[in-house]
Amino acid sequence: MAVQVAVVPFNQRTIRLEYQWLNAEMTDAPLIVFLHEGLGSLSMWKNYPQQLCDTAQCRGLVYSRYGYGNSTPRPHDEKWPVDYMQQQALDVLPALLQAVGVDAAADKPWLFGHSDGASIALIYAASYPAALAGAIVLAPHVFVEDISIHGIEQARAAYLQTDLQQRLARYHADPDSAFWGWNDIWLAPDFRGWNIETLLPEIRCPVLALQGYDDEYGTMAQLDGIARRVPQAELLKLAACGHSPQRDQGAAVTAAATAFMARHSATAGAR
Repeated sequence: MAVQVAVVPFNQRTIRLEYQWLNAEMTDAPLIVFLHEGLGSLSMWKNYPQQLCDTAQCRGLVYSRYGYGNSTPRPHDEKWPVDYMQQQALDVLPALLQAVGVDAAADKPWLFGHSDGASIALIYAASYPAALAGAIVLAPHVFVEDISIHGIEQARAAYLQTDLQQRLARYHADPDSAFWGWNDIWLAPDFRGWNIETLLPEIRCPVLALQGYDDEYGTMAQLDGIARRVPQAELLKLAACGHSPQRDQGAAVTAAATAFMARHSATAGAR
């Protein structure tokens, strides 16, 4: 289905979010909502959401957050707050679901989040425990590590000194909006204290957390932190895999996610 635009409220104004339905004709199938990484967008997922939805026999909803892709760009003088991921989970995502006609209480979606999107998925799962079938989180952040800051400092240097801006322009109408919103807040001194670990025990839905051993933005301490606080969480630690498991180990991620969803859908049906 073609890319569409939803208008949703945000911070006492309205913003436009681009979104796309996958397998929309499968009206009785489960729904997966895809939440992109800190420099991602609808188009930057490429074909992975369609592949997963086809394999899992699900519908999909893919969208670009505020400041990304062809959604409303962030004004260049606007700085993201430390709790920007909480804003996305608590305010924007519920508003988007309502705008596109998803009744999360009745038709509980699955969330599939990567990096920042994975953190947003965890915050949503903790805050709306009755409105989610489960969460699949790839390379999630639950606190800030030195390796994350180092990787983001390197990304800043690449943006200023290489063709990274031009490459991001393939996926964002305003690459400066996407890059500097993300990069500035992650490198802000106040952000070093960002931490969502205290929220995690509120999660009641099934959780599958995946991360690569070669992740340049985080260590396995992130997954281990989730496991300590979410006893039902299942972990998959992937060899030969960096920060993007869906790219580096796509077949393994698809197999694990499909089996996870099928298993917990069957359990929910039995209950």
